Amino acid sequence: MTRTIPVAVLALFLCASARADVTIRTAGTGKGLGMSGETTSTTYIKGLKMRVETRLGKKDSAMIFDVDNQKLYILDAKKKKADAWDMAAFSQELASSISIDGIRSSIKPNGQVKSVNGQDTEGYDVEIIVPATVGGAGGMAMTIVQTGTTWIAKGVPGAADYAAFYQGAAEKGWIFTDPRAAQGGPGQAKAMAQMYAEFAKLGGVPYETQMDVRIQGEGPMAGLLSSMGSLSTATTTDSIETDALADDLFLPPADYRLNQK
Repeated sequence: MTRTIPVAVLALFLCASARADVTIRTAGTGKGLGMSGETTSTTYIKGLKMRVETRLGKKDSAMIFDVDNQKLYILDAKKKKADAWDMAAFSQELASSISIDGIRSSIKPNGQVKSVNGQDTEGYDVEIIVPATVGGAGGMAMTIVQTGTTWIAKGVPGAADYAAFYQGAAEKGWIFTDPRAAQGGPGQAKAMAQMYAEFAKLGGVPYETQMDVRIQGEGPMAGLLSSMGSLSTATTTDSIETDALADDLFLPPADYRLNQK
């Protein structure tokens, strides 16, 4: 669940506020497709660097996205190691392995407004459609469909920095999830990256997002996929801070062993 709808859905914005380091704290829930759980997440952004710390149940994880140096680090606190991915090479590999034909993503205003955690927000309808196959090339076709609503708070402090990060990453073909998960579903990763780039143009912060994920198919697959139901997720922004962040927050700890990928 957390790989499919990563933390970037929570923080993609654009406004004319002053430059600042930014910290965003969120909480989320998910249920369906054999999965359930609650998550809390803290995202730190400083220029073109982002650190995401997530707790799912009792499991903690942390990732560092260093767009400046084209590195992504996945930290393992128990083993004191960090998987270091060369994102320039991985982005090129991902681009050559998938076709964007049939991938569609859209975000459209729906004219609704509401207050979320004291912030006035505007509603947008979201849709992401990704063709896929079971069993690789030549396998049985299916379609992954994500639909939902995100509520945007305009003019929130620090929003320009969020937008600058995601726009800078998008220009270099980055994705915003674990590369191992992206290798298993490259079309989904690419579609989400396209959506993040669109979110960055909205001029505000997604303060609340509800999404439903379902899988559709034809022929023998249709009945099975229909019986699986859907995955429903909800994410809410609890707070945003613009205090200065230390540079070493965006590096693996000095005593960690680096595992080059």
